[in-house]
Amino acid sequence: MAVSSAVLVLRALGVGDLLTAVPALRALRAAYPGERLVLAAPESLRDLVELIDAVDELLPTPGLGELAWPGPPPRLAVNLHGSGPESLHDLLETDPAELLTHRHPDFPDVPGLEWRDDVHEVDRWCRLVEYHHLEADRSALHLPVPPGPSPAPDAVVVHPGAAFPARRWPPERFATVVRDLAADGHRVVLTGSAAERDLALSIAEAAGLGDDAVLAGRTGLAELAALVAGAALVVCGDTGVGHLATAFGTPSVLLFGPTPPRLWGPPPSARQHVVLWAGNVGDPHGEEPDGGLLLLGEERVLAAARSALEMRVAHG
Repeated sequence: MAVSSAVLVLRALGVGDLLTAVPALRALRAAYPGERLVLAAPESLRDLVELIDAVDELLPTPGLGELAWPGPPPRLAVNLHGSGPESLHDLLETDPAELLTHRHPDFPDVPGLEWRDDVHEVDRWCRLVEYHHLEADRSALHLPVPPGPSPAPDAVVVHPGAAFPARRWPPERFATVVRDLAADGHRVVLTGSAAERDLALSIAEAAGLGDDAVLAGRTGLAELAALVAGAALVVCGDTGVGHLATAFGTPSVLLFGPTPPRLWGPPPSARQHVVLWAGNVGDPHGEEPDGGLLLLGEERVLAAARSALEMRVAHG
């Protein structure tokens, strides 16, 4: 059987998922410097993938069951997607010479690392490549500044949305924070997807800002990345935008709940990030704002934001 000189990595998820896998991708690149490293991920992430020095090629893959590997089998297939049988099945269909994955009972003949629920997402994938006897640097999260200009240089970026209601801090609380930061003299802009534009517009209106402060639905991923990279501060929940702040070293105030930051938060050593969490663990896919998240009041968030902005000025 002819085998291609390629390392195929599956991570067909979102922005935050991609960014937490960067140290593992860099470990694979270091271990296979002469191989073509192909990342199977959504086409929508291309602008971000192009900033990752470890990846040679993006294979557009919208999700599970949609991996279309061209040509001869890869020399190594790596499952950085998840713990379920679907991702394992997708990679086995490429007939790789080697497969690196977590173990799953549906595939008893496929060796793999035991899955753990209690490890940070960055650590999870570094542990997997270390299981393959590679060296991984968990701090290797940073990306270069995107090439394009920021649509709002040095602004305070507030991202009120989240994938599930359980992770969404109430809009009226965001409005209070936005209003007070704008009153302090900061330029504040609101980001989000096209589906979140109405949410952002309502917050801007309640905060006394014009529609020009609402960038939700008006930026692609490249512009959003440039915006975050050039921001004075990012304020958001447990979202991909928070991971962009980590990747670019932008100061942030992150509102966590119901998932604890020890599983998805920034590195504790990165002191420009302020993580707020009430200590309550709940269902991150719930249909109502998590009770622990609601324990975070406007004054606490505003104080953290002001402190972060003051520290940024003090440190130049």
